[in-house]
Amino acid sequence: MTVHGECLAEFSGVRDALAANIDSGDELGASIVVDIDGRRVVDIWGGYRDVDRTTEWTEDTITNVWSTTKTVTSLAALMLIDRGLLDPYSPVAQYWPEFAAAGKDQIEVRHLMSHTSGVSGWDRPFSTEDMYDWDLATSRLAAQAPWWDSRTTSGYHAADQGHLIGELVRRVTGKPLRSFVADEMAGPLGADFQIGADEKDWHRIADVVPPPPPAADTYTDPLKIRRRTFLGPLVQAASANTPAWRRADMGAVNGHGNARSVARILSVISRGGEVDGVRLLGPDVIDLIFLEQSNGIDLALGVPLRFGIGFGLPQLDTVPYIPDERICFWGGWGGSLIVMHPDIRMTFSYMMNKMGPGIIGSDRAEQYLRATYAAGG
Repeated sequence: MTVHGECLAEFSGVRDALAANIDSGDELGASIVVDIDGRRVVDIWGGYRDVDRTTEWTEDTITNVWSTTKTVTSLAALMLIDRGLLDPYSPVAQYWPEFAAAGKDQIEVRHLMSHTSGVSGWDRPFSTEDMYDWDLATSRLAAQAPWWDSRTTSGYHAADQGHLIGELVRRVTGKPLRSFVADEMAGPLGADFQIGADEKDWHRIADVVPPPPPAADTYTDPLKIRRRTFLGPLVQAASANTPAWRRADMGAVNGHGNARSVARILSVISRGGEVDGVRLLGPDVIDLIFLEQSNGIDLALGVPLRFGIGFGLPQLDTVPYIPDERICFWGGWGGSLIVMHPDIRMTFSYMMNKMGPGIIGSDRAEQYLRATYAAGG
């Protein structure tokens, strides 16, 4: 299978790895971008949009990127911090008074951004369809009690972080999250990314291909945080291919884009807060990202993780292929990955439609990122 796009010779290992994975069937369709200080040294795509391999993945193909969406949502919050509209150390209830209910009056904005708020999902009963109803979903989160006490212990806010941060965005700007992303981020940067997907773009979406079923003990944990998080609600991967999902505003899970557009937006972190004359952040706010908020076994994912304010930080036990340097990152269910490395002004972005097992990274993401660093990225 031909891999399309541009790739500098020294990064040919990235192109070769993508081509090999498409040929073997490990990859269906995907795109990869490596941006170094505004120069795309890798900008490639290949494979197919559909499991029958009848429609090629093209330059303008987009797909649901799952929790990679969270990185864009966190960037929105950081922009509001930069503008003085949010204070990461202020209680959420200062901006969203209803959130103070059930003992949440001392939970701060940074706790939502670092997965330490104790509100990592919805109290059941709660369905995937309920997530589509913004007022219902946010009012339920505001009313419920936190599931654990420590604000320095993370429990991955798998499906609800976009509603939590998105409601803050709405309260201080008057705009729904998806509109803020369109008007203040994707539009000014010319990035082909959106929360949800406009119907006019559905024809170029690569449907996601669900991952293998989880192991039988996936939702077993002593504190039941994992079970409560991933069953509140239990999201089926195929839901991402439905009209209702695409019409919803869910900043944790339903962003649509490709490697180029995600890199375009997130490279603002690697490039000091400004991309081609569009300033989104100041350096002081970028520094906030790297202030460690938690470091230990995540109560929802059950693996060691480190979180700064808005992003994951390197944790060699869990993601050994991300160097233990001043790097921030996150990815999406099934394997997509976005990595920002400000010290070398490098951004790595990988988006695909065939989901692998697990929440954090994948064998394919590891392969491409290792090839990037081997080339000097």
